[in-house]
Amino acid sequence: MSYKVIIEEENDGRYSASCPGLPGCYSWGHSKKEALENIKEAIEGYLEVADELINEKLRNKKAVLEEITV
Repeated sequence: MSYKVIIEEENDGRYSASCPGLPGCYSWGHSKKEALENIKEAIEGYLEVADELINEKLRNKKAVLEEITV
């Protein structure tokens, strides 16, 4: 799966990284490469937690998970 990320050079020379499609998913690095590696890990962690929350919601309710393509 692909995600768009925004990389910005900060005033102190570090790079911040965010994923606009995943609110609150941020990271940083001392280089652009490190920031990209770190945001990839942050995205993986974000998705893992989101998946756990979805599964918990499905267990606790009479809910059905549907998938759509837009």
